[in-house]
Amino acid sequence: MNSTPKKSKPLFWFYILLVYVFLQFSWWTYLMFQLNTENVRLKTEINLLKEESPEEIILHGNELNEKLHKRWLMISSEGAVFVFLLLLGGYQIRKTLKKETALAQQQKNFLLSVTHELKSPIASTKLQLQTLQKHELDRTKQKEIISNAISDTERLNNLVENILLAAKIENSVFPLNKEEYNLSEYITEGMNQTIKSFNYKQNVILNIEPNIRMNIDRTSFPSIILNLFENAVKYSSENSTITIGLKKQNEKIILSVSDEGVGISDEEKASIFQKFYRVGNEEVRKTKGTGLGLFIVNYLVEQHNGVITVKDNTPKGTVFVVEFS
Repeated sequence: MNSTPKKSKPLFWFYILLVYVFLQFSWWTYLMFQLNTENVRLKTEINLLKEESPEEIILHGNELNEKLHKRWLMISSEGAVFVFLLLLGGYQIRKTLKKETALAQQQKNFLLSVTHELKSPIASTKLQLQTLQKHELDRTKQKEIISNAISDTERLNNLVENILLAAKIENSVFPLNKEEYNLSEYITEGMNQTIKSFNYKQNVILNIEPNIRMNIDRTSFPSIILNLFENAVKYSSENSTITIGLKKQNEKIILSVSDEGVGISDEEKASIFQKFYRVGNEEVRKTKGTGLGLFIVNYLVEQHNGVITVKDNTPKGTVFVVEFS
C-alpha cells in the first residue's frame, strides 16, 4: 500500500488560480504600457498636424514624454504593490491549506491508531475470558489469564483517560487542585506498582532522591510520569534500560526519563509535543500509540510551572527532562 498522501485538490486549484491571476495581471500591464505609448504617439501626430513651430513641437514632445514616464512609474509601482499583495496572500493561503491538510492527515492517523489501540485489548480480553469459560484450567493458569485480562483492561482504561484528558485540555475545562506531596515517595510507589502490574521486558531503574516535596495535582500528575515511561517502553528494545530520575538542583526539581531506544531526530524534536503527532504513517507503523501522550505531558508540565525538553541519550536513545520551578 502506498503511504504517500495524495496532493490536495484545493491546493492544486489554488495554484491554477494563482497562475491565472498572475498571467492576467501581466497582460493588463502590457496593455497599459502599449496604450500609454500609443496615446503619446497620437498626441505628437496631432501637434504636427497643427503646424506648430519646431520649438513648440519639441517642447510638447518633451512634456508628453515626461508624462509618459510618470505614468509608467505609476503603473510599475501599482503593479509592484499588486504583485506583492498577491504573492503575500498566496503564501498565506498556501500556508493555511498545507496546515489544514496536515491536520486532516493527523486526524486520519489518530482514527487509524485509536481504532487499533481500542480493538487490540478488547479482542485480547475477550479471548482470555472465552478461554476461562470453555476450558477447565488449574488455578495457576487461571490467575495468569486473569492477570493478563486485567492488564489489557488497564491499558484500555489508560487510552480512554488520555482521550478524555486531551479533550478537556482542548476545551480549557481542566482545572488543577494542587497540594503539597512527598514527590519522591509518590513517584516511587506509583512506579513500583506499575512495574509489578505489567510484565515489561526492559530493565527499569528508579534513581529518586528522597524527601523532595512539591505542590502537584494528584489526579493528573501521574499522567506525566506514565506517558513518558510508556513512550520510553514503546521505542526501546528488550533488555535495554529505562531510568527514571528525580533530584533537586539549584532550587529546581528535575524529573528525567531516559531510554536506550531508537532516539528522536533533530527535525522531529520540535513537533513531538503537538497533538496527534507521530512519526511515519499509521498504516505501516508498528509501535502503539495515539499521538496524545506527549501533548498531554507538555500541557500538564506547563500547568505545574515546569518546562520539558528532549535530548539525545548516550550512546543511543532519548532523555526527557522536566524542570519544575
